[in-house]
Amino acid sequence: MTVAKLRGARERKRRDVGKCEGRKSHAERNPELVALAKRLRRQKPKGGRMSLRSISAELAAQGFVNERGNAYSAASINSMLRQLSSARVSAG
Repeated sequence: MTVAKLRGARERKRRDVGKCEGRKSHAERNPELVALAKRLRRQKPKGGRMSLRSISAELAAQGFVNERGNAYSAASINSMLRQLSSARVSAG
């Protein structure tokens, strides 16, 4: 009985919000961070893109660091940028 109630509650939340379990994404925790990472990825003085490590260094210089107080890794920056593009695809 309790299991059925919990399952029903999870299904309702998924239907309403789209997500009910798991770790919060960077976009959910700090949308300004993800937007800045996206802007930095597009911006480079002579065209092209900034590297993931240089984006991480710029974010750290602006005060955006991970939970441990270190600069974000290149893999974290990559996942932020992927989340943003996949959210855009699913919303459209």
